[in-house]
Amino acid sequence: MGKLVSTIFVTLDGVYQAPGGPQEDTRGGFEQGGWSFPYADDDFGQFINEVFARPGAFLLGRRTYDIFASFWPKVTDPLDPVAAKLNALPKYVASSTLTDPEWSGTTVISGDLSKEIADLKERTDGELQVHGSGALLRSLLAHDLVDTLHLLTFPVVLGAGYRLFTEGAVPTAFRHTAGRTTGTGVVIHSYDFAGRPEYGSYELPENP
Repeated sequence: MGKLVSTIFVTLDGVYQAPGGPQEDTRGGFEQGGWSFPYADDDFGQFINEVFARPGAFLLGRRTYDIFASFWPKVTDPLDPVAAKLNALPKYVASSTLTDPEWSGTTVISGDLSKEIADLKERTDGELQVHGSGALLRSLLAHDLVDTLHLLTFPVVLGAGYRLFTEGAVPTAFRHTAGRTTGTGVVIHSYDFAGRPEYGSYELPENP
């Protein structure tokens, strides 16, 4: 059985919208796209290459899929570790409107998300990787389908944009498994799903 592994970029105030470019995702009049670009360096690239050494398949939300499909098929260098995997391995896109995907190797998932993705995990040899796809990731977390979360936090506050964790998120506990900081200050933390949070109190015990 494969593991479902999510890699997502967020700002210090939790925004995941349009990290890669100004026109990537302008929903809500968002004008600050491309905020991750200034922080890309060799450390960042090394981590991304490590992630892309492990996929067996990819699971993407519709918006991220469209962004990827417009770019990665044009990258034909067989030595590019990201393009080589994205173009060659199976891709699954969660969408109720996409009917005829043009990117080779794409399958549309439009039924019971929880059941279909649980089945996908069973069938995948290696990691079933989710990149970006914030809305999809929230749904996966709500159904306890995420095994590992790679959260890359960039040292910038935007004050606007779609945020990853919103009011009403399912309370979830994680176990920290790895961490590093890139030369430009991107903090990379890896977490494994650990069930529900536990609670306690710092109150002093009452005197007997």
